[in-house]
Formats: sequence, C-alpha cells, structure tokens
Amino acid sequence: MESDRKERFHRGLQHTVASLREQISQLPSYATVGGERQDAVDHVLSAISNLSNQVADAADFLPAYDQRTYSDVVKELREQLKETMATFTPKARFQFKKRASDASATSAAKPDARKLNPVANIIASIGDDDSASLAKPADHKDIAGPLLKSSDDQPTARPIAVKRNDDDITIADRRRAHIKLPASVVVSRSTPAVGTLTNLERCVVDMSGATTTGAPFASLMLKDLTGSAIAAGHVDGPVHVSGVKDSVVMVAARQVRIHDCKDVVFYLHCVSRPIIEDSKSVRFAEAPKAYLTEKEKGERNLWDQVDDFNWLKRTPSPNWSLLPESDVIPDDVWKQALAGGVGVDIDVTLQSLRVGKGA
Repeated sequence: MESDRKERFHRGLQHTVASLREQISQLPSYATVGGERQDAVDHVLSAISNLSNQVADAADFLPAYDQRTYSDVVKELREQLKETMATFTPKARFQFKKRASDASATSAAKPDARKLNPVANIIASIGDDDSASLAKPADHKDIAGPLLKSSDDQPTARPIAVKRNDDDITIADRRRAHIKLPASVVVSRSTPAVGTLTNLERCVVDMSGATTTGAPFASLMLKDLTGSAIAAGHVDGPVHVSGVKDSVVMVAARQVRIHDCKDVVFYLHCVSRPIIEDSKSVRFAEAPKAYLTEKEKGERNLWDQVDDFNWLKRTPSPNWSLLPESDVIPDDVWKQALAGGVGVDIDVTLQSLRVGKGA
C-alpha cells in the first residue's frame, strides 16, 4: 500500500539521519595522520549525497510537504557537517560539490567500525530487528543474586534468580524487590555478558558495582519496566530500552536507544547521541560522576544531544526535555538509596529516587 511505503521511507530516513548526525559529531575525534579524518568526511559526504538522491527519487509517492521537510533535513545535515569541519579546519575553503562517484567515495573510506555505521542501505533494511542479538538463550544456569528487600506477598527476604550462561544475564518477572547484582556474576567470563532486565514492577536494581569491579556488559536490554529505579551500570555497547514507564534509569554506554517509553528520567553517560522513538515525557540528566569510571570521565558525554525519530522539524521536540537542575538526584542520595538494607521499605527507596507511588 502507498501509505505503508511512505511509512517505511519515513522510518528509514529517521534512522539514517540519526546515524549521520552521530557520525558528524564524531569527526573531530579522528586523527589527521594517514588521512583517517578525511576518509571519515568522505564517507559522510557520500552518505548525505545518497540520502539526497533517495529523497529525490521518492517524489513520485511522497506528498509535497514531506518532500520539502526531508529536503530541509538533508540541507541541515550538510550545514552540520560544514560547521563541524570548521571547528578543525577553520580556514579551509569547504564546498559541497557533487561527487563524481558516490560508490568510489564509499569504497575509499576506511571508517572505524565502532564509530561509523553504513547508512546507504538503511532505508531498504529498516525491518531488521536491532535487538535480535539480545534474545534469551534456552540453556542457562540460575545463580542466586542477593536480595536486599522483597515484599511481594511475604515479608522475608529471599534470593533472586539471575539466569546466566556464557552470553546472557537476565533478571526478570519480579515485583517490589531490591536487587543488587554481585560482581561474581560478571567477572572472569570468557566473553562479555549480555544483560537483560524485563517485566519488573516497583523494583530497585543496582548493577553499577558489578559492572565496575567485574566487567561491563557487552550490551543491555531494559524491557517492560514499571515504577522502578535502575542503576544499570556500564555497557561497552548499545542499550535498548523499550516499554519502560514511570521510572528512573542510570547508565553509562556507547549508545542508548529508547522506544515506547513514557514518564522516564534517564541519567546518562553516552558517547553517541541518544535516540528516542514513540516516546513521551522523557527527561535527561547527566549520569552522576561518582558512578563513572576514570575512562568514562575522560570521554565526551552527549547525554543532552537527543535525536527524536518522530520529530524531524527544526523546532525542539515536545517529547523530551532536560531535567531541571533542581530536580537532579544528588550523588549521596543515589548511594544511600541503592545501598538498601533489611527493613527499608521499597516505596521509601523509590520515593527518594523520585519514582512515584504508582498504582
């Protein structure tokens, strides 16, 4: 159907634009030795040219308004690239010119795979599931993680089952529990762990210590969490957040992608631009310095440079905002709340972390 075609194009363009913005923002970090930075610039130029051609080719099924909007977005990408290049080559006579061969420019580029993602085929492959690599394996071991406080249907504390195999650590299906992940679960592993938190309600989860003294997660998924406070710790790769409501999340990661979330505050250390989609009333603050590693403290933090896939206009997105300084949780409050302890009511802990009473 024509409407489906327009929707696929729109979503694909959103992903492409977000990827290009991230790549442009990373250009100053490339070395000039060996032409590495110029290769990265050429890669971005080729991708912008390719995107411009895709917008032009879509004129036969896009309304005139959408055509103008997408053309403006391409123009803004060119301006962003021009402004970024001016920061490291202020006297360069930079012009956008039609390249003789986009294909040759792409093949000549040698981008860092971690920093540059191919974007030429994103629109065509938009149906791919980015979170497929986080699927929970069937074979796992149950490891007892300490429970600081549990009040679902009984007053006494009991162990939390942390499902683990060589590739996966999962905490799932808990209500009104205070969980602290032990470092022993993530340390001395043959490969970095993939973490998953899913189907939690009115919970406090602290994985910050384990991923500092143990090892960072390779990637992390947070899915279907309600009225909870999550100190997700350190992640060397991407964090996928989906279906989180009325919660607070703190995490340090390479990339953070947020989908279908509402009334969530994110305390982030993120070296790429955070991405939101189909989300409302999400707010952002800088991750507490006390929870960052020395390496992270030396990295650039783009926590406040959010891309909204549902808002391509020049005006600010109504779906997200920065958390006012007066509402930021102090480091000592984080520490006290996450420490927990027997006899500490879970509602009191959540309230101290600005999570409402809920249903």
